[in-house]
Amino acid sequence: MTETADTPVSRFAVPRLADMPEDIRTRIEAVQEKSGFIPNVFLTLAHRPDEFRAFFAYHDALMDRPGNLTKAEREMIVVATSTVNQCQYCVIAHGAILRIRAKNPLVADQVAINYRKADITPRQKAMLDFAMKVSARAQEVEDDDFATLRGHGFDEDDIWDIAAIAAFFGMSNRLANVSSMRPNDEFYTMGR
Repeated sequence: MTETADTPVSRFAVPRLADMPEDIRTRIEAVQEKSGFIPNVFLTLAHRPDEFRAFFAYHDALMDRPGNLTKAEREMIVVATSTVNQCQYCVIAHGAILRIRAKNPLVADQVAINYRKADITPRQKAMLDFAMKVSARAQEVEDDDFATLRGHGFDEDDIWDIAAIAAFFGMSNRLANVSSMRPNDEFYTMGR
């Protein structure tokens, strides 16, 4: 299905680009210039400017942070946890980013369907096992989980990053689902 002016991006009102605060409009225009389109998450969250700024500040702090997790691994966490949270927007959008960052047209579909059968490393499977536990059963996280991750070469900062990404996208998944955020058609073919 091709997006049209009649296809809603969200259940909530989406402000016109010209009516957005300058800092938000500038950020959105920069994303549009780089990707060739405006991801609907930007339009949907622009509905609440203060929350837009806070959301993307934390998103960027987690996803662009230097560390031992690659950008592709960070996207794997998003795809796997968004799948369990049944967030179509995040699975599709971050699946596209994962394909590009991993330089692998298959990995996002594999991770989304069943990461345990995906062509990823044992280290990455341990990372996703922990992310899924944080996403669905954080109250059960214990020292043994940390020991398992350390056995795969993850340090304390890495473990925090895995947990924080899983937790942040749990919130993001819920907002995307409540708003009925529509994935942009462009995401489906990116990185294939």
